[in-house]
Amino acid sequence: MRLAIIIVNYRTPGLTLDAVRSVHHQIRSDDRIYVVDGGSPDNSVSVLEPALAAVDQVEFLPLSENRGFAFGNNEAIRRALADPAPPELILFLNPDTIARESAIESLVSFMQSHPEVGLAGSRLENPDGTTQWAAKRFHTFFSELDDAVSFGPVSRLLNRWNISYPEQATPHPADWLPGAALIVRREVFEKIGLLDESYFLYFEEVDFCLRARRAGFSCWYVPQSRIVHLVGQSTGVTSSCPGRRPRYWFESRARFWLTHYGKRHKLACDVGWTCGRVLFHLRCLLQRKHNPFPPYLWRDFVRFNFGSQDAWKLR
Repeated sequence: MRLAIIIVNYRTPGLTLDAVRSVHHQIRSDDRIYVVDGGSPDNSVSVLEPALAAVDQVEFLPLSENRGFAFGNNEAIRRALADPAPPELILFLNPDTIARESAIESLVSFMQSHPEVGLAGSRLENPDGTTQWAAKRFHTFFSELDDAVSFGPVSRLLNRWNISYPEQATPHPADWLPGAALIVRREVFEKIGLLDESYFLYFEEVDFCLRARRAGFSCWYVPQSRIVHLVGQSTGVTSSCPGRRPRYWFESRARFWLTHYGKRHKLACDVGWTCGRVLFHLRCLLQRKHNPFPPYLWRDFVRFNFGSQDAWKLR
């Protein structure tokens, strides 16, 4: 097997089928698509099972319960790696994505021509072609402050720590890339293991990319591979009109900080974000600006990072 593509569905069977169709005509005869249903409580299985059974090179894996994004992907990774001819490359693909023409081949070709690269990601874009800034830096105190204050002059001052790299037309290294379209060489899994299933949703790809870097694998952004990303269709967390941020987002964020940097660093970043958000709300009040962020974000951040001892424990 050259390539295995993994799509984890949760309550979005129509989008999942669109994602499968967008990549199916781009794959070769020695590739395979694994569609996992993460215990969806709707009619996802009854819709996906007959539809996917009629498509060659697609394997459907319905799970009995929802144990998170990492768990769903890992079930398919284990299946793929157990194959007598395991894949050279594994591509994570969100169900709310549509692959532009040649997107898959561009990503695979890059990996084949750069054997020293362990992971690579596509350019994620809106339906109108505008970028979603997929190439990322690792989170720091300054990036947390910048994110919270959301003010142009401050962002320019902290530009070197901005979590998003400036958009470029040529491939370049990045610290991490979103799991919406992330390709991984088999050797990476063999050396560092699978995704950490302690993350229910969010930050699992940041954790994975950091573990890969520490093991000696580089991560690259490949803008020639273009993927439309209809953000937040399953959770609403990252959509243009986001709903209240769920508790598992804060828990995943806390786990990432505690696992890789420790309690002091997490405290510094929490304080940085809190100070930035105070300045943001003060500016909104003085300038009568609309708050574009999720409702109760300030309250939930304080509650789940300062109001509970669980925020300082690895679970």
